[in-house]
Amino acid sequence: MTTPLFNKIRMLALLTALALPFACRADEAPKKPLDVKNTFRNICGFCHENYGRKAAKGPQLMNSERSDEFMFNRIKNGLPGRMAAFGSVFSEDQIRDIVKFIRSLKPGEEPQNPS
Repeated sequence: MTTPLFNKIRMLALLTALALPFACRADEAPKKPLDVKNTFRNICGFCHENYGRKAAKGPQLMNSERSDEFMFNRIKNGLPGRMAAFGSVFSEDQIRDIVKFIRSLKPGEEPQNPS
């Protein structure tokens, strides 16, 4: 025979077991996708004018003949004395999105975030 106290404890244990997976996931907030366009304008635009469509302190990036791998590595590792390394700022997926953004640049068209 079960007592009311035992039933309450059993119900509490069941609710705790059901809620625990959700409590753990609450700490893992969904990551907001990087707004590449605004990030590029605010960080990269100082050296790569007009979203990289014009040369300034840094080279024009639109229609660059450099490979995606080269651009990825340059963004990640930088170039001492010339460009900061952003590998500790952006994830590899975010850097890939930045490269996609650069590849999508067209003259006379408003740049768009990669999809």
